[in-house]
Amino acid sequence: MARSRKPVNPAAENALDTMKFEIATELGIADQVRSSGWSTMTSADCGRVGGQMVRKMIQQYESSIAPNSGLQ
Repeated sequence: MARSRKPVNPAAENALDTMKFEIATELGIADQVRSSGWSTMTSADCGRVGGQMVRKMIQQYESSIAPNSGLQ
């Protein structure tokens, strides 16, 4: 079964790209990405960026539901 590279929410694609570069900057690999592109990055570096993206998205989601949950 082939995987689709089409985003689930096309409107979010730019925001995710922005987040990806912000995290690459935090990890100190943004200059390498800008000069050579993502295809030249190691799997480990791409995994670090993806892992940090997931962490940030989970934190943002948890922050958005915390005020509504009634639990503290």
